[in-house]
This record gives sequence, C-alpha cells and structure tokens, in this order.
Amino acid sequence: MAKILQVVDMYKCIGCYSCMLACARTVKNSLAPSRAAMQIRTAGGFQSRFVAEICLGCIDAPCAKACNWGALTVRAGGGVRFNPKKCSGCKDCIDACIVDVLYFDEEKKHPLACIQCGTCVKFCPHNVIVMEERKYDPTGN
Repeated sequence: MAKILQVVDMYKCIGCYSCMLACARTVKNSLAPSRAAMQIRTAGGFQSRFVAEICLGCIDAPCAKACNWGALTVRAGGGVRFNPKKCSGCKDCIDACIVDVLYFDEEKKHPLACIQCGTCVKFCPHNVIVMEERKYDPTGN
C-alpha cells in the first residue's frame, strides 16, 4: 500500500516552516510559503504550539470525486494526483475537502493539492511529519 503523510508529534514543531518552503519551492515552483500544499500555523498566541494542516490522503478522495474536469484523480493508496491543464478553477474540490486543507491559488486559479510526495518530510528537521502506511481513512473507507 502507498504511504501517506502523517503527523507524528506536533509538540516537536518549532515553526521553522522548512516543510512549507520545501513544498512551495520544490513541488509548486514558488518561493512563497503560501503556495505550499500543506500549512503550518500557530495555534494562537506567543506561548502556544503549532498545528499542521495537511491532506489526510483519503482513499476515496471527496475532492477528486467533486472534480468534473478530471484535474484531480484518486491516487492509489489514498490522496490525489493533480493535472493543472485540466483544471477549470471552479473550486468544487475546495468545497468538497472534508478537513478543509485544500487551498486555492488565486494567481494560478487552481487548487494547491498535496500529492503525497513526501518532499516536506525530507526538510522537517524534527521529524514532525513522516510518510508511513495508512493508519485510518478519514472518509471511513
């Protein structure tokens, strides 16, 4: 079975954003961390920790089902593949994401879909996120 992104221990996260920058630069060809397909955010305030907003790699991805153009397709083992040439920019996939972690790139007019490539994992200095076998499916499948 294919591996998917998993958060191991958010308490180790120091908010360096290396994972976001790696995704944005390596996968999305951008220097803007806002273009990353995964986001690290503060939980609020100066004393709080961080939260990871990452694709859960649904086996029966609702975002792909909502795409009538074939731009998002289900990836074997969970998650999606994305073909920007087929994307209409309709945002139906954004609305269909059950955990609200599919972001829209207003400049390119398409979703910033996580393709479960693991680039972010390679750049996380504290092993907060890893690629591993699925533990559960958020859609219940």
